[in-house]
Amino acid sequence: MADNKGKGRNTVSKAYELAKPLAEELGYDIWDVVFEKEGPEWYLRIYIDKSDGIDINDCEAFSRPYNKLLDATDFVSQVDFFEVCSPGLNRTLRKKEHFERYLGSSVIVRFIRAIDGEKEIVGTLDAYDEGQLTISGKVINISDTTYVKLNDDISE
Repeated sequence: MADNKGKGRNTVSKAYELAKPLAEELGYDIWDVVFEKEGPEWYLRIYIDKSDGIDINDCEAFSRPYNKLLDATDFVSQVDFFEVCSPGLNRTLRKKEHFERYLGSSVIVRFIRAIDGEKEIVGTLDAYDEGQLTISGKVINISDTTYVKLNDDISE
């Protein structure tokens, strides 16, 4: 689940708990739950995944019953938009399970502030340890990153 602050963290936890049994019933994994403000609107996004990928039909199959659950529980009255999404090819890695699943894969790491003169690096995810990644032999604190994404650019 995305690390949201304040009321967002509680909303994300509740949304995840509501989504998990439905996702399991339908054969999906919850990749991430994000509750964020874009301009004046609040978005609740549920990212679903499965071994052979997600398409628009999967998003719809999850969205319809989940939307009914949201309406029935009414715990997110501040949500302006609800979306069900695929994490995509260059998905953001946030959780331990994400990093462990993609060990050996090419990733793009964006830093909060430049490190050794670099704001972004591309390399192989060699290792994950709580709070730290090793990318092509370089140890990086996750707290120094803006994001870590899979690199789907095959020319790298």
